[in-house]
Amino acid sequence: MDDEQQHPEHGPLAGFTVGITAARRAEELGALLQRRGAVVLHAPALRIVPLADDGELLASTKELIDQVPDVVVATTAIGFRGWIEAADGWGLGQPLLERLRGVELLARGPKVKGAVRAAGLTESWSPSSESMAEVLDRLLEEGVDGRRIAVQLHGEPLPGFVEALRVGGAEVVPVPVYRWMPPEDIGPVDRLLDAVVARAVDALTFTSAPAAASTLSRAEERGLLGEVLAALGHDVLPACVGPVTALPLQARGVDTVQPERFRLGPLVQLLCQELPARARALPVAGYRVEIRGHAVLVDGELKPVPPAGMSLLRALTRRPGWVVARAELLRALPGAGRDEHAVETAMARLRTALGTPKLIQTVVKRGYRLALDPAADTKYADD
Repeated sequence: MDDEQQHPEHGPLAGFTVGITAARRAEELGALLQRRGAVVLHAPALRIVPLADDGELLASTKELIDQVPDVVVATTAIGFRGWIEAADGWGLGQPLLERLRGVELLARGPKVKGAVRAAGLTESWSPSSESMAEVLDRLLEEGVDGRRIAVQLHGEPLPGFVEALRVGGAEVVPVPVYRWMPPEDIGPVDRLLDAVVARAVDALTFTSAPAAASTLSRAEERGLLGEVLAALGHDVLPACVGPVTALPLQARGVDTVQPERFRLGPLVQLLCQELPARARALPVAGYRVEIRGHAVLVDGELKPVPPAGMSLLRALTRRPGWVVARAELLRALPGAGRDEHAVETAMARLRTALGTPKLIQTVVKRGYRLALDPAADTKYADD
């Protein structure tokens, strides 16, 4: 069943905030998330150097025209198209295509195959799995000793790929089609990191290993790495498009979730499953109350709640049905100071936002409690 059919009014990600670190295809990912109800925070952790400005690509292209390779491995559609376009801009387009027509051309997946054919070329082989590991296996089975193999890089390292070819005796020519650089404006990244530390985002998405590494590097520069890793280890879900992307996070001890197919659509579908499953749902005053990142579902109806109200609600749900003192709730309010009147003000706004005042009971001279249904009392008695 489609997500929109399950949640016709608000979408499966309504009430959740998702951070995007991608530079490339960020708009597409953001649109997919917003269509399913999420609030999106975009902070590109990297920028891509324009191809025509990249001297290394020009040097690699000339080298391959002068010394024809035995094999060329095309890894991304955008990268392959960009390479041909850059070569055209340098007046080397036709010589490059002539060289590529005479070599064994391996295309990683159908999108790359499409880019190869759009250039008037025909691939020799393409793996059904879209996996670089399968490409590597094929090359090693064929034997690479003494062969000259050009590998189109795609802005990030291919862990073990080039090294395995060289160990097998191949001469490897890297083709750096586009490269990642730090963003010109680091402000959005800093704001996203602050939101992660504050638990103001529910998930953080990564679509490339360099973006993951850059995000962690910036956190380290700001002295926030420990806090960011703690958030990603517990409250903020780190979601990666695939295993290569996850490597920098795993190296820091962060467990990630990944879709079975390494694409943006499956990544979004995974979030549609994972985030609602992590939300806390309680039977309160005859209603089913589900607490999400910045909103609450009351019997399936979405109720946006201001940040102060969410802080109070989370404090109440840590011990459902138990009385929580005003002093403790005051400590839960960000920047509230010492005036317990701030709790009353925030509580009044919370009740208004929920639209059902009886969900939260006032216990005179003691504090407040969630009106947990009696049948659920035993379930939460030991919390």
